[in-house]
Amino acid sequence: MSPSFVIIATAVLVAVPCALLGTLLVLRQMAMMGDALSHSVLPGIVFAFFLTESLGPIVSLVGAAVFGLITVALVEALKNTGKVKEDSSIGTVFTALFALGVFLISRFANGVHLDLQHVLYGAIELSSLNTLIIGGVSLGPRSFWTLGIVTTLVVGLVLLLYKEFKIATFDPALAAAVGFSPILIHYLLMGVVSVTVVGAFDSVGAILVVAFLIAPPATAYLLTERLSHMMALAVAVGVASAVGGYYLAAFFDVSVAGMMAVATGALFVVALLFSPSQGLIAAALRGRRNRRSFSRGLLLSGLDTLGGHATEERLVRRLDWEGDAFSRAFEDALAGGFVCRSAGEEVALTREGRDAARQLAQVTA
Repeated sequence: MSPSFVIIATAVLVAVPCALLGTLLVLRQMAMMGDALSHSVLPGIVFAFFLTESLGPIVSLVGAAVFGLITVALVEALKNTGKVKEDSSIGTVFTALFALGVFLISRFANGVHLDLQHVLYGAIELSSLNTLIIGGVSLGPRSFWTLGIVTTLVVGLVLLLYKEFKIATFDPALAAAVGFSPILIHYLLMGVVSVTVVGAFDSVGAILVVAFLIAPPATAYLLTERLSHMMALAVAVGVASAVGGYYLAAFFDVSVAGMMAVATGALFVVALLFSPSQGLIAAALRGRRNRRSFSRGLLLSGLDTLGGHATEERLVRRLDWEGDAFSRAFEDALAGGFVCRSAGEEVALTREGRDAARQLAQVTA
């Protein structure tokens, strides 16, 4: 297998589970919990190494999952005191645990391949060189096995518990009423997010994991309102960012993980600008249409109160508008067939204009 294929496939195996889990986090308004877990599981990896003297994927996953659950429990405990809001709880817990991990690494694990560069930025460019060898036999890139297991676990879990995740996300009270435990589902989700984050640590680092957890689901959220479609779009955006980011990184000769993260942000900006329903451009066009419609309605109503016809000068005085505002509204009404010019340089309502003015009067009455 070529190095480029291994790098892209590794990134895709990170993007898919992160997109699925990130969709649930975004909908639960807990997107920053992904960032928190990506940092707070660090001491779990360190303690697992201290206990086993191994940096194997299974050991790291177990240690990370334990500290992921500890993080969630601490955040919930702080929030439930009523003294600290959820965002403050997340910030306090994850910075404290991440600082603990940094301290343990710098103090007791300086000579081990477990440093901040490794944890934050990863080494996706070296994925093809880090092979899994069992019994003297090379089984291919280690990232394929680690991330393949994680991806299979996440996809299988989402498919198996899709209904439970959906109900618990949108209506926890209903979930409890029909026999699902929202708290159990919440902790299960956070545990799987922890496992996913650590499964990607060795290959892509925490920064890219956070980018894949938040940006693709946030992009999909701007494009659809159905959960299944949102998950599919988030996966598509994540995969596109992985592939496009790799080739852009090769073209500009920059960090692969960094460019993939930039690609997720770029796609989000595109969706933010051009989304048909929630994009900034669509919102600006709707606002412009609404302002034009409102101004036209005022002009028609004003003309109707003057008997359906009047000179432009008299109508301007009646509306008390500036000349430019009147001109724009008048041209719009004229183009729409709501008014016409009559004899004596007067402006008159057409049948459509009179009907529109009366409908507006009924609505505002």
